[in-house]
Amino acid sequence: MANKGRATFAKRQKEIARQERAREKAAKRVEKVKEKVERTSDYDPDIAGIIPGPQPLPYDLPEEEVVKEDEQDKP
Repeated sequence: MANKGRATFAKRQKEIARQERAREKAAKRVEKVKEKVERTSDYDPDIAGIIPGPQPLPYDLPEEEVVKEDEQDKP
């Protein structure tokens, strides 16, 4: 009869551990849903700050080349 007490205690500990893992998993699921909602908002960090239309040159052209380009554009 002494063994039944230990087995019941071990079984109870196992059940408590299982319940705790289930709570952690449920919390992770809720957190994932919140993150997904945040990600699907209108803000996209990859394209933040991009303005539609012609973009400025990534470098400065010397004055002569800018004038030449303006002359070529005017037929």
